[in-house]
Parts: sequence; C-alpha cells; structure tokens
Amino acid sequence: MEDIADFGKLHKLFDENFMEYTSYVIKERAIPDISDGLKPVQRRIMQTLYNMDDGRFQKVANVVGETMKLHPHGDASIFAALVNLANKDTLIERQGNFGNIYTGDQASAARYIECRLTPLAKETLFNRDLTEYQPSYDGRMQEPVTLPAKIPLLLLLGAEGIAVGMATKIMPHNFGELLRAQKKILKGKTVTLYPDFQKGGMLDVSGYNNGNGRLKCRAKIIEKNEKTIVIEEIPYSTTTTSIIDSIEKADKSGKLKIQSINDYTAEKVEIEIKLARGIYAKDTIKALYAFTDCEVPISPNLTVIKDNQPVNISVEEVLQYNTEKLVKDLEKELQIELGRLQDKLHARTLEQIFIEEHIYKKIEECKTYKAVTDTVKKGLDAFQNKLVKPVSKDDIERLLEIRIKRISRFDIDRQRKEIKEIKSAIKDVEKKLKDIVGFTIVYLDNLLKKYGRRYPRRTTIETFTEVKARKVALSNLTVGYNRETGLLGYQVKTDCEMSFSCSEYDKILLIHKDGRYKAVKVPEKIFVDHDIYWAGKIKGEMVFNLLYREGSKSLTYIKRFTTPKFILDKEYRLFHGHKKSWIQFMQTGEGVRVRIDFIPTTRSKVNSQRLEFDEYLIKGEGAIGKRLSTRTVRRISELTAKVSDQQDADDTENKEIGTKENPSQSPEPEQASTQEKNGEDIQSAAEKKKTKSQLGLFDLKKKE
Repeated sequence: MEDIADFGKLHKLFDENFMEYTSYVIKERAIPDISDGLKPVQRRIMQTLYNMDDGRFQKVANVVGETMKLHPHGDASIFAALVNLANKDTLIERQGNFGNIYTGDQASAARYIECRLTPLAKETLFNRDLTEYQPSYDGRMQEPVTLPAKIPLLLLLGAEGIAVGMATKIMPHNFGELLRAQKKILKGKTVTLYPDFQKGGMLDVSGYNNGNGRLKCRAKIIEKNEKTIVIEEIPYSTTTTSIIDSIEKADKSGKLKIQSINDYTAEKVEIEIKLARGIYAKDTIKALYAFTDCEVPISPNLTVIKDNQPVNISVEEVLQYNTEKLVKDLEKELQIELGRLQDKLHARTLEQIFIEEHIYKKIEECKTYKAVTDTVKKGLDAFQNKLVKPVSKDDIERLLEIRIKRISRFDIDRQRKEIKEIKSAIKDVEKKLKDIVGFTIVYLDNLLKKYGRRYPRRTTIETFTEVKARKVALSNLTVGYNRETGLLGYQVKTDCEMSFSCSEYDKILLIHKDGRYKAVKVPEKIFVDHDIYWAGKIKGEMVFNLLYREGSKSLTYIKRFTTPKFILDKEYRLFHGHKKSWIQFMQTGEGVRVRIDFIPTTRSKVNSQRLEFDEYLIKGEGAIGKRLSTRTVRRISELTAKVSDQQDADDTENKEIGTKENPSQSPEPEQASTQEKNGEDIQSAAEKKKTKSQLGLFDLKKKE
C-alpha cells in the first residue's frame, strides 16, 4: 500500500511539474501576446533599448548584456531575437552587418554592430503611464507585462514558435494596409487582409482562411531571353541559397536541365539561370515552380496568448482587438493629459490670486505657522469660484515656498496669457474625448502620412494555375522490356524488344497476351512475365482498338475502350480468362484500319474484309464487344494508309488469283486451325517491321 501511495505522489509531482513547464513554454517563450504582438524576449529587448535610449546607436553586445537583467536565458537567444527583430526593418534601426535575409548570411558578432529604436517604435510603443510593470525574474528590476503598442504589431511583424502541444505561424502584413483596415473597422466597415512579405514574391490566397488555411508563394521569375531566366524575388521562408540548392538538385535528378546558375544577390535578389541546349525559358519556368523551392506551400496558424490563455483566432479578430485597445489607450492618454492640464491650471490660478490679490502680505503679522496657513486659506476661499478644485494643504505649502524674488518679478500679463493657453488646451482635450473615434482616425492618418511611404506592398496577390509535376517533367527515363527474362524497368538495358521514354511521375500500363492488365509506377527493374503483348505509359484518355479470340466459342470479337480505371498494382482482365482466349490485334488511337483474312471455305468466295475501328462505339473495357464473324480468322494486317474502295477491291481480287495459282502459299484449313489452337499469329512482312505505335507506345505479338 505504501508503494502505491508513493507512486501516486510521484505521478502527481510529474503532472504538476509538466503542466508548469508547458505553461511556461507557451506563455513565456513561444507564443506572442495579442496585446503588443511580442514574445517575452522581444518585449524585454524593446524595453531595454528604451531604457538605454539617448538618441545614439548602442553596441548590440551592450544591449544584450542589459537585456540579460530581465531575461532569464542566455545571451545567444537574446542576440538571435534582436537580429531577427532588427531585420524586420520596423522597430530597430541597424548599423553594421546584421546578415542578409535574402541569402541567409549570418550577422557579424554582437561587438561589431550597433542598433537603436526607430522613431516609429518610440512614438507608438512606450508610455509609462499606460504600462503595467512586474518584477523581473530575480526581483531586482521591473519589466513590462505588455507594452502599450498603438499599432497592430502581431500582424505587422508576424511570428513563428513551437511550444508543447501547439505551434504558431503568423504571417506578416503591410503597415499601410493594417492602419487603413483599422480605420475601416472604426467606421463600421468589413475588412479583408492578406499577408505581405519582405522578400516579395507572388502569393496565391485562394486557400487562405483569415490567418489560417493554406497559401502558395512563388518566386518572381522573368524571362530575359529564351535561353536566360532571372529570379528577382523569392518566396517567404526561403533564401537564395536554398533556392539554388533545390535547382541544382532538380538538375542532377534530370527534372530540368540548366547550363549554369549564378547568384548576384546583394541589396536585391538576382539569380541568373542559363539554360542547356534545346531547353527554353517558358518550359523551364514551369518546371522550376513544380520541382524546386521557387514555389512553396505555407500553412499559417494564428495562435496567440489572449487573456492569459492560448487561442486560435482570425486576422480580423486580432485587428478588431487591437483597434478597440487603441481607442481605449488613446482615451486613457487624453484623460491623463486632461488631469495634468487641470492640475497645472489650478496651480497657476492659485499663484495668480496669491500674488495679484496680495494675500502674501496678510501673513506678515502672523506669529505661528498655523496662523499663516489659516490666513492664506481664508484669503483664497474668497476666490473659490475661480478655482478648478478646492484648495488643499499641499497647495498652501506650495504657495508659501514661492521666493520673494519671484514675487517681485511677477509678470501679470504673462501669467494671464499662460492661463489662457492652458484653458484652451483643456477645451481641445475635452473636444477630442467627446469624439474619441474621430480622434483615433486622425491619429492613424498622421501615422500613415508620417511612415506609410516607407512600407510599400512588396508581395503581389495572384491566382496560380497549378503546375502539375507530371506534365512538366522531362522524359529522362528509358523503360525497356526483355521478353526472355520477363524484366521491365529503366535499368533493363540489353536485349529489349521494346523501349520507351517516360518520367518518374508516369504510370505504365501492361497488357498480357491472355487479356490480363495492370498499371504500375515506373520501376527500376521488376519481373512482369514473358507474355506482355502491349506496354506503354498512360497518356490521359487513350483509345484502345482490340480484336481478341473468345476461347469458349473460338470466335473473334471487336471492341473499343478508353484507358481503363485502375488501382496501382492490382490485376484486371479485358475479357473472360478462358485458356484459349488471347489477343489477336490491338492498337491505340483514332483512324486505325485493318485487313482481316479468314480461313477459306467452300461456301464463301470472299475470304477477307476491311475493318475501320472508328465505325464502332467506344464502350467500357469490361464489355464483351461485338462479334466480328462466324468464320475463323487466319490473319490480321494493319492498313497504314487509306485506300479507295476500288483499290481495296483490286487487292482482294489479286489475292484470290494468287491463291488459286499458288495454292501452296495458303495452309490447309486443318493446318490453320491447328495454328490457331496453338495461339500463333501469321504476320505480314510489313507488320513484322513495325516497332512503335503512333503514340510512342508499343504493340508486341508473340513470334512464330
């Protein structure tokens, strides 16, 4: 029992510790807060820069060291976060080598580079009156819970993070578009926002779902000439190095062919690609999108900390929250400013009355401090209607501290002018408070006017036509079939009775002599049997023209069908699997014409007929087909060109004459019947020479 109790305590301890760790990672490291859009390390960096700000650049090493007073982790994480934040080019101004977001080059050491807050950051992120502080990890300093950001930093900067059991991937958006969207929200209008990336590129948002869903991002590729293309912008989450590596990998695997690739990227992306002989820019651009990082999928996931809890929400909800918070923060600022102006007016009015009404002279004969304060209060009470609020003890003590020198030099006109200006400022603040929404819109307009031009949209919104890898893949594999070994694949190189080109994305259809068929992926080398009649890559809706012998009735049937449906590696049948059933003729495509010779009989004078497959309907591959004749077929010959009825009739007459004059050339009916039973074809000389069909596929008949 004690062991069970101890185990229960241990289990509880693990549960509690794991939950604490999970909560810490989610809230204190990986997931940004919806209020200011910053992770804790970023917030501590910004607060440190604000504390250190004197208008000049600060050495990054010093900033990292000062931030460590607030951040309980190492300097490496602080430095990496600072560089990442600075490279977003919004809140931190850089001096020195902070790396290159295009090439992926790293920043110089912290001791060699400098930074400071941008004017935008100083104007919109900090206000001590609105900031809630908490003790730092060691209790020695105070750090902000969140910064009172007046711009939607979460959507402006974007964020990525992986916590325990959850992750976030927030896309960055355009500064001007965000502020204009906030104005629309304040006016009660609906908004639609799409991401905007520093690296530019093209973005397909058809699968985007308000901060979630799926995006497709492409590089911007221009055709310099038919043999040279240039990549000018790259997708989000890639670098020129990763792009070049993916292109070289595709080139080595034969998916595209290039002559050379050069990276001239500096301030802007410029990757020049020279194409190989016989390869042209238009086709290569499609292949780049299909096989390289020139097109990448992005799966946004907008997870944030809201009300101390992680939630998954939409872009519009985040912007709505930030806009409402902006209105509240501006209202608080105005209320604080109004209170300060009223205090200032009260102090100036008291001072004016104290000096102009000579109240200071009435205290000359007072012998005690209490008598002095009572005299001053009594003198001021007579002018209570001119005061903003009642006179306090602190007000009286402040008046008694005025020096005689200041009283003697008191300028009545100047004092009255200052009081008038203060009253005017109070009226202005009160007016703004009455229309706080209008004031917020004006505030946003001022930010747009001041900083909007610095942040033009870089990413183009487009709808992509999907590039199917199968269509643009080069046919760089040669598949061969060796009947003797029964092997098929692109590694079969010797004694191939058939071979054809295909890509790794193609599917191969195999049809056996006995009517079995199946589809397989392009193999390296596999055993497929010794009786393959037809093999080739599947090209969409191909039309198959088939003559086969039905074994149970010993009759020939004709049928046409399109590419059959299939599951890879599963075997099907074109006709009933009788042991004497076999394919007599098969060809693909339209306009197929054959000449059929029957075994001569005493009852029939015409021993051949011409057959045009196009005259028959296309049905399913499982259909029985139409019976060709009640007579036994001796030979089938494909007609390679159309001939007139007269020419065909002449050929028939000549054949009949030749048969009569040379009866030895035709086998006896019994002999022909025996040959059929053995499953042999008697082929014409023209048919024996034929090796390839119209589509680059192959017919193969068993040799005599």
